[in-house]
Amino acid sequence: MERTGTDDRATTEGGAPTDDGVTPVGRAMDVFSAADEERGRGVRRMKLTATGLLVFVAAVYVLAEWASHRGAGPWAGYVAAAAEAGMVGALADWFAVTALFRHPLGLPIPHTAIIPTKKDQLGVSLGEFVGENFLSRDVVRQRLRAVGIGSRLGAWLAEPEHADRVTEELATALRGALTVLRDSDVQAVVGEAITRRADAQEIAPGMGKMLEKIVADGGHRRAVDLVVARAHDWLVLHADSVMDAVEGGAPGWTPRFVDKRIGERVYKELLRFCAEMRDMPSHPARGALDRFLRDFASDLQSDTETRARVERLKGEVLGRGEVQDLIASAWTAVRSMIVSAAEDERSELRMRVRAALLSLGSRMATEPKVQGKVDRWVEGAAVHVVSTYRKEITLLITDTVASWDAEHTTRKIEAHIGRDLQFIRINGTVVGSLAGLLIYTVAKGLGA
Repeated sequence: MERTGTDDRATTEGGAPTDDGVTPVGRAMDVFSAADEERGRGVRRMKLTATGLLVFVAAVYVLAEWASHRGAGPWAGYVAAAAEAGMVGALADWFAVTALFRHPLGLPIPHTAIIPTKKDQLGVSLGEFVGENFLSRDVVRQRLRAVGIGSRLGAWLAEPEHADRVTEELATALRGALTVLRDSDVQAVVGEAITRRADAQEIAPGMGKMLEKIVADGGHRRAVDLVVARAHDWLVLHADSVMDAVEGGAPGWTPRFVDKRIGERVYKELLRFCAEMRDMPSHPARGALDRFLRDFASDLQSDTETRARVERLKGEVLGRGEVQDLIASAWTAVRSMIVSAAEDERSELRMRVRAALLSLGSRMATEPKVQGKVDRWVEGAAVHVVSTYRKEITLLITDTVASWDAEHTTRKIEAHIGRDLQFIRINGTVVGSLAGLLIYTVAKGLGA
């Protein structure tokens, strides 16, 4: 992002800051920053120096020619030849440097003003150059392999402060993602996914296998013990309710004392049955229950009617609003729990993530096998990106250069490299002078 003057906000071409302070895409080259202005002043100083040197050798040439005509001696010819060649070298290099950025003396000489007139072609060439020399599979693999990302990243992650930093960044990203997500959208997706997965897979055979294993291992006996014990305790606490229920169901023509005796008898039998079933692991009712569960487990796996009834029941349960509300409330609870854990620096989640990062960093730093895996993964990912988006990357360069304003681009490039180019003019003057002196000397020697 380019800046104008000391203002911290980017400006548009007309100088007005954008709403977000960011220079519009494709207009960065249209803005001259304070640093660019300073570079421009340096270019102008070097131009004056190079031009001053040209004026100096021109003056030397005039004086040497004047002295030669006044009979100053052979030395005047040597000086004049050197100064003359220096002028030619200076003018030739001035023309070459100027032709890069503009038409010399404003004359539309062919093959001048190269940067403003050939800007788009330069952008295409730059994109092709980058694509061929930087975005090829072999170059990317070679450079990444030379870097040794796995070992370097491992050594970096193995430092506690770096692991803390990564953990904090991950927690921030997680909180941001959960904040952006709308609960209604997530609940709809989760509910639809659960329903689709449940509809696509029959659950009866799996339930049958699980029940069969539970019964075979005796895992259901604790549940039976609990149910029987609770039933016995409930009968003890609600004796009157049980007897009232039995008496209330008796015919109206029976005497009340008979109904009462029957109610007491039924209650005692129920209480005795529960007590015996609770205290006798080998009670016949337990055996009957075991046989029932084994038969039901077998039916769940092999009986077509039983499996169909289970599937219908599954569909009815999943379709109920209460189940969907349960899914929604579960997501809300999970999200709240994750956000709280991500915010708490001492939470189990963050501590485990930090420990995992430290462990991973240590392994990556010391185990060549892990380093190789990381290097191959990074290389594969980079090569995939390069192979898939190479054209888009080079087009980004080409289109960006094409969007630049020619005049501002020329000024900006000249500000960055113009100072060094002025040394070409200075060197041309000096080298031309030396070459002219050498040629004149050789010519004089041969003529002598």
